[in-house]
Amino acid sequence: MRNFELEVYFSEWEFTAKHHLTASDVQSKSIETLLSYASDEERASLQQTWLGYTETWGAPELRALIAETYSTLEAKNILCFAGAEEGIYAAMRVLLAKDDHAIVVVPNYQAAETIPLEICDVSGVALQEQNNWQLDVAEVKAAIRPNTRLVSINIPNNPTGATLSQENLDELITLCRAHDIYLFSDEVYRGLELDESKRTSQIADVYEKGLSLNVLSKAYGFPGLRIGWIASQDTDLLLKLERYKHYLSICNSAPSETLAQIVLRHRDTILSENRAKVKSNLAALEHFFADYADLFAWHKPDGGCIAYPKYTGQGSIEDLCASLVRERGVLLLPASIYTSELLPTPAQHFRIGFGRDNIDRGLAEFRIYVEQNKQQLY
Repeated sequence: MRNFELEVYFSEWEFTAKHHLTASDVQSKSIETLLSYASDEERASLQQTWLGYTETWGAPELRALIAETYSTLEAKNILCFAGAEEGIYAAMRVLLAKDDHAIVVVPNYQAAETIPLEICDVSGVALQEQNNWQLDVAEVKAAIRPNTRLVSINIPNNPTGATLSQENLDELITLCRAHDIYLFSDEVYRGLELDESKRTSQIADVYEKGLSLNVLSKAYGFPGLRIGWIASQDTDLLLKLERYKHYLSICNSAPSETLAQIVLRHRDTILSENRAKVKSNLAALEHFFADYADLFAWHKPDGGCIAYPKYTGQGSIEDLCASLVRERGVLLLPASIYTSELLPTPAQHFRIGFGRDNIDRGLAEFRIYVEQNKQQLY
């Protein structure tokens, strides 16, 4: 299987760079901070957590709380995983066989493409850079074959931060329903829409063959808990996924499941705080790119805590990112991380994150780098 380029890059730089300016999550909190939201009863429940095996499906109380984040689902419609990545892997392995065909939007989180490619034929449908990275449903329709079994989307998108209009989403669902196709929707940034009117329906709520992937890592800011899930109306499919999970993590960490319940009981407060942080950081980001409008093409994302600006100066974005992290300790992800085996992908872009604390320090170092290297960049 192709190397997971993002993780390979992070393995070298994520914990050594001084300024992680490409993080894809909101600032994480300590257990102490999380417990400050909790009631005495919730804090006691953590100390009383039994450290044995947990249910493969996830704790019943946890699944019930996750179901409350949907409009139409119950605990029986939720299967927990050890993070979102395990959910992606299990879903692709269970849904797809070698004679099937899948359709994936590009650019996307690499696992959404690489895992299906190990199983069957895959077609890519490009998000339209000239139209704020929107998805043309007509192109999805054109890519459908008689053996198409799955369409995979990501809203808000990683790395572009683009959402899909509710009208286009409804059109896509109608298309998938007409062809009896599963629709896998990575929704890990849902709740961080910068304009909440652009928040679309969760696929599992509105489509009988829809799978909604989510996790506590991104919008919630608790990646260390490693609690993800897939929601679906198709309980027979969830049972197959649960059986496949027996060969993977088997079950989740008991303390993580207890802490996850505290997160979800206080989700409104936590997500509100996170949206405020993201919006404040975005203002700093917009100020930076306004000062260097002749060097970077900037478009405000619709949601999430990452954006995908374009470098318009001299040389490659790969060289800029490499020298920036070495000279000033500022980590960005260059476009090479988001190349696809299915389609040509836009060059000269880079992923920048704005969900964590101290973004001003990273931008200040970025600014110093630009000023010191003007002759090479312009």
